[in-house]
Amino acid sequence: MNKKMTIYLITTLAAMTLVLSACGAATNDPTASPSSTPSGSATAQPNQPGKDTGPDKHSDEDKDQEILMIIDQTPKPTEGNSFDFVVNKVPEGYQLIAMEWKSENNRIKNSVVEAAEHGGNGEDGFYISGNGQFSGFIYPDSMKDEQGEVIFTFANELGKELTWKKDITLK
Repeated sequence: MNKKMTIYLITTLAAMTLVLSACGAATNDPTASPSSTPSGSATAQPNQPGKDTGPDKHSDEDKDQEILMIIDQTPKPTEGNSFDFVVNKVPEGYQLIAMEWKSENNRIKNSVVEAAEHGGNGEDGFYISGNGQFSGFIYPDSMKDEQGEVIFTFANELGKELTWKKDITLK
């Protein structure tokens, strides 16, 4: 990879991180799509894989850790299958680090860097457009009607992770 491409990728990643971490204002947009799904669950995950943290407890501290996402499966006038996602609110100091689709038949996990690459080359998997304006998940026809879970992982600079999960059926 040449120096110019490296600088471009770093700049793109920085811009996406800034855009995604700045998304915190809730909107009351009456034109929002009815298939938009802001519900889901967010849980704090210490950097210990496989550890069950138990049921969610709601306190003022938990409200500070709230993640709001929108999953939009509205049909698009494009070829192929996909859904869009928007990070609507993320706790201060956290940024998106990974996106994952898990089902009985498939497990696809992409980092933000991989998603930025997919945004440029159109490969299947999670994508984030070069300027961070569009983000989603592209999947082949064979995954249509598949039921599974979409998982978004956020981390702060201390390595503490938060996850947001939602069960969906790919349309």
